Amino acid sequence: MSDAPILGIVIPCYNESEVLPMTIRALQERVTEWISTGQLSGQSFVFFVDDGSQDDTWQQIEQIHRRDARFRGIKLAHNVGHQHALHAGMMEAYDTADCLVSVDADLQDDLGIIGTFLQRFQGGADIVYGVRTDRTSDSWFKRTSAQWFYRVEKMLGVETVYNHADYRLMSRRAVAALASYPERNLYLRGLVPKLGFRTEEVPYARKERPAGESKYPLRKMLGLAWDGVTSFSVRPIKLLFFLSLFMVLVSGGFVGYTLYRFAEGETMSGWASLMLSIWFIGGLQLFGIGLIGEYVGKIFSEVKRRPSYTIEETLK
Repeated sequence: MSDAPILGIVIPCYNESEVLPMTIRALQERVTEWISTGQLSGQSFVFFVDDGSQDDTWQQIEQIHRRDARFRGIKLAHNVGHQHALHAGMMEAYDTADCLVSVDADLQDDLGIIGTFLQRFQGGADIVYGVRTDRTSDSWFKRTSAQWFYRVEKMLGVETVYNHADYRLMSRRAVAALASYPERNLYLRGLVPKLGFRTEEVPYARKERPAGESKYPLRKMLGLAWDGVTSFSVRPIKLLFFLSLFMVLVSGGFVGYTLYRFAEGETMSGWASLMLSIWFIGGLQLFGIGLIGEYVGKIFSEVKRRPSYTIEETLK
């Protein structure tokens, strides 16, 4: 690709008032540098998505838009969550760009490697993943839980890129292919690898958040992991099936044990083992019902075909 590409940088925001001025300043410097050195077209832009923020995030976006038309955005009518907000920004921005880069507003992902993203894109890659190689800025708990997050997903059959979050470049045709997936239970980290285009990875060190608080506490991280597993893999149900077969064998053993004790005239003993087996099997049954219910619930939300977001305001 000989001409400088038009790049759109999509940034989902939720109550990012504290860090947003720093993010805007860093992006202005980077985009101006890349345009002046010929890496980017002058039509390149930054696209904010206000995910129903309750602070003055949207007002700050409006202010920078009035000063610099390269900064655009949409305001969603209510909070839809990080994945849906990011997807909304990509769907609204990709038709005016050659490629999109998605990145969070917290400045923990190194903006400098976008230049490397562009080199890989111009070299023919349709998807370029930013892969974290150094997470020393994270707490021990967050770092450890994140490692288990990727391992468990792989074990349960979810195709993801290890140590990659949502910092990536996608070509226009890759985003157009993503737009053809009408899913409501979004898990972009699992969906993007299924597109099948040429991909490359760029390593980088994760930085500390300069201001504000993380919008992904443990509860949300666990929810995201669970959504990823149940949206992209039926392996949990298969595991439950094999566990049920195992329990049938165990139950057969208990039947044989019970008949033996009955023949020996000692049917009063074994109360503890009986109660333990009842509690275990009952718990297993309830777990199985809940797991199947989770899949049924996702089917329910998919078949209703409701839009995943509503735009309240647009700045273009």
